[in-house]
Parts: sequence; structure tokens; C-alpha cells
Amino acid sequence: MPRWLLERPGRALVLSLLVVYLATGAYHVWKPLPDGLDVAKPYRAAESIEFLADSTWVDSQGDQHTEHEIFDAAMEMIAQAQSLVVADFFLVNEFAGDAHEAFRPLSSEFIQSMAERRTQMPELEALLITDPLNTLYGGIPQPLFSTLETHGIPVVETDLRKLRDPNPLWSAAWRICCQWFGNNQHEGWLPNPVGETPVSLRTYLALLNFKANHRKTLVTDGPDGWTGLVTSGNPHDASSRHDNIAVRFHGDAALDLLHTERAVVEFSDGTPLAFPDPVGTSTGIDTKARIRILTESRIRDAALEMIDSASHGDRLDLLMFYLSHRDIVGALLDARERGVALRVLLDPNHDAFGREKRGIPNRQVALELHSNGVPVRWCNTSGEQCHAKMLLYRAANGHATLLAGSANFTRRNLDNFNLETNVQVRADETTPVIADAAEFFETRWHNEPDRIHSLPYRAYADESRPRYWRYRLMEATGLSSF
Repeated sequence: MPRWLLERPGRALVLSLLVVYLATGAYHVWKPLPDGLDVAKPYRAAESIEFLADSTWVDSQGDQHTEHEIFDAAMEMIAQAQSLVVADFFLVNEFAGDAHEAFRPLSSEFIQSMAERRTQMPELEALLITDPLNTLYGGIPQPLFSTLETHGIPVVETDLRKLRDPNPLWSAAWRICCQWFGNNQHEGWLPNPVGETPVSLRTYLALLNFKANHRKTLVTDGPDGWTGLVTSGNPHDASSRHDNIAVRFHGDAALDLLHTERAVVEFSDGTPLAFPDPVGTSTGIDTKARIRILTESRIRDAALEMIDSASHGDRLDLLMFYLSHRDIVGALLDARERGVALRVLLDPNHDAFGREKRGIPNRQVALELHSNGVPVRWCNTSGEQCHAKMLLYRAANGHATLLAGSANFTRRNLDNFNLETNVQVRADETTPVIADAAEFFETRWHNEPDRIHSLPYRAYADESRPRYWRYRLMEATGLSSF
């Protein structure tokens, strides 16, 4: 041990640094969130509400097929916008990692749709909110964003420093030593994790904070008034083969969605935009379907309320890309004990843009669920991901609730670290949006002769106890990318 550490000044210095490190880590885990985050908007009348899906499946000959609905609908909304377009998407880029499949160029199609509408209507105000991952935290230029800015459409990169830190063991050190240096697009010398342009060390240091603006929303005003879209999908080329879901709707809930995005703009860079006034609390709703906007931990609260309220004779169907949140897992096990008809369909966590993953956390959670009698199946992926996030509750009396959007059921996604947006829909189970969501799940659970969507639990079962406890450690500490 160095002699200076044994001396009183050396010990005092080390102790002071440790106190600063621990205090920094604790503060940024629990600090107040910026205004306008972590909200549950009131239920609104659900006008012209639709369930949309992107699907990839394998036929009986082993050939893969893909159908798209979500971004066709999104670009239709943009093409009809009259005065305002506000989009917030986690991934808007052409990055493909090590994948070499042919992808739909979703990112350029989406960006071009915004640019074209701005050209057609110069008075149109438009804005893209996104995550700094698209520029690798300032380490590379993003030509897609330059296209928007050329057309007078600002791009707001979310200021992630204002958010809480899910990985305080690293983030505390990063905030003390590294956040002040920014990044540089011309000084890269390390391999790019998702492309060819070299990046600086500062890109990797920022990446290890493991947090994001993970939202996926679009709001426009068109011929039918305000329209909102909340989805699990990104306009990202290598995501174009993923299974995803979306809910599109009109009316006051779309304005609520717009104002949740205004909050992100205000704490990130304050880009001025002519946002309409928020609507007041609805009263006397008399429609067959109601919808509300939820962000951040309010999504967790809604999920737990749905699961905890289910009783014998009710049905719960969960389709999830990542499932790891301990409160959610516990609630599902309790529901099974109460006699709820529960089914869980998970991505096997096998593929990530051409790279093979080890199945954490879903295979470990599936082991726990399966061991306690919960029926579990795996999405039948072949390079793509089963990226949808939805929970469907159908009561024995015919009432139903759908929770769908960007949020995985993980600590990082549900406990006020990431930015997330979901919608919650309440309606009779025969209402088209509920019936379509139920059919989407049923098709994947049971398969069809020429559409093989899912596989039995044994296909990806993993009974390794060390990997199970590794998942538990990663979930508890934030030392994970899920």
C-alpha cells in the first residue's frame, strides 16, 4: 500500500473522495425529476382508437415474412398534418450493428416524410425529440438530423443528465470526472459499436450510464383534429423486422400526449414551439372506450393495479420484450395463486442486431414463472426481436384494460430512470381496439399452420442458478442494459 495512504492527509483525501462519490451516487438516484415527468393524465373519451402491429413470422417451409402497419400509419399522420408535428423516438438511425439482413429504410422514410410535409406547408411547425444514442452521445454526426435541420425542423437531443441514474456505481464517477468534457465527432479512434465511424472514449463512458429517452410517440393535427400514436417501435432500419405494437387515437388524449413531450423539450433545450393549451379534466365521459397517457413510474403503478385487481376467472396476457421488475414478477405469481388465467409470452433475448445474447433477463424470469405454474412461451425469432410491450386484462364480466407502449417491465424502464410513455385503454372486450389486441396475442400464442409465431417454454429454458442470480444482481444494481 502506498505510504501516503497510511498518513493522515492521505486518509483524509481518500475519505473525502469516497464521501463525494457516495453522495453524488445517492443524490442522482433519488433527485427530483424535471417538471412534467412521471405523470398519469386523466381518462379521456377514446375517439377512433386503433390497435396497430408490425409482425414477423416463419411459415411451414421456414421462410420469414414481415407485415408493417405502424409507420405506414405514422407517415400518414405526418402527410395530413396541418400546423404541428411533434415526434419523440428513441432510435432514428440506420445503425445495424453486426446484422446483414435486408431492412426497410424506416429511418430515412420517416425523416423524409417530415421534410416533405414541411416543404409542402412552410408554416408547419415540426420537431423531433430523440435520444443522444443516435449520435453516439455526440461522437458521430447524424446525417438524418441534418436533413431535418436543413428544412427548418429542429432536433432536440434529450438532456439525460437531468434524469436519475440507474447505474450509480458508474454514473457517480462519470458525473464527477467525465461529464464536463462533452464529446467530439472528429477525434474518434475506438471501434464503433453499431457502425463504421470510429468514436472517442467519451462515447463509451456516456454509454455506461445505461439510461435513455426510450419514448416512442407522435402527435399531429390533421383533418380529424389532434391525433396521437404511442408505440413500442422505432423508425430504425435494423428494427424494421421486429414485432411491435401501437395505439393510434384522436381527441383530448392526443393533447395530453403532446404536453408530456413539451416537458422534455423544456428541460432539454427550451426550443420554442406553439404548443396549444392543455385541456381540462374531462367529466361525464360517456363513451364505450376511455384512454389515458402514462409516463415513467405511473406505468408501473398501472400495471400493478391491473395485475392485483385480477381474480379467479379473469384473464391476464403479457407480451414483453424485457421482463425483470421484481414487483411485477411477484404480482404475476400472486395472480396465478388466486386462480387468474395467466399467460406470458416473451422474447428469448437471443438476438441483438446480429449479435447473440445470453437470454438474460427473460430466461431467468421465465424459469421462476414456469416453476410456479405460469404458462410461458417464447416468440419464434430469427434474427429480429419480439419488441412489443403490452399487458391485456379481461375480467369475467367482459370489462377489459389494455396497457401498451414503450416501457419494458424492468427497473430501469419503470422506476423513473428512463423516459417512457404508455397508453391505458379501458373498454368492453368486444370493442375493436381490445378485440384486435386480444387477437394479436392469441395468434402468437397458438400459432397457425402457416404462421409460426411462438415456441414452447422448453425451446429456450435455462435452469442455471448462477445466471438466475446474475440477473437478480444486475436488476438490483443497475449494472445492465435492460
